[in-house]
Amino acid sequence: MVTQEQRVNKYGMPSYNTRDLIIREDIMAKAEELADLISTSDEVRTFQQAEEKIRNHEHVQQLIKTIKKKQKEIVAFETFKNLDMVAKIEGEIDELQDQIDSIPLVVEFQQSQSDINYLLQLVMSVIHDTVSQKVNVETGKDTPPSSCG
Repeated sequence: MVTQEQRVNKYGMPSYNTRDLIIREDIMAKAEELADLISTSDEVRTFQQAEEKIRNHEHVQQLIKTIKKKQKEIVAFETFKNLDMVAKIEGEIDELQDQIDSIPLVVEFQQSQSDINYLLQLVMSVIHDTVSQKVNVETGKDTPPSSCG
């Protein structure tokens, strides 16, 4: 029986099937450490605080409930092919969404979401760029030292 470690390609290099690839424990430990660091970042704390404020904000919650109710109405009117009512309700939902989007707390929440997404994209970019400097990820070939830096 050929184990993963014993498989080699025609050039004598180890060959891995992506489905069978097991990530090294040290890499997973560092990934978990990084995830812990991110989860305790100022960006995540700000997001969690804004999320809690949104959950406890009666007016925002009422607007969200109304939108959900109107979305159900749209489904019902679509079933009966009443496109005039669908258009009317869609307009009402747009107005409600505009009301929600104009509440400073919601703007803060949306900004905190954006900040977290930016942080995650930045981390992924740094990992990608660092690995790419060491290895040509697309071909799997080592990058010649003369092309680094």
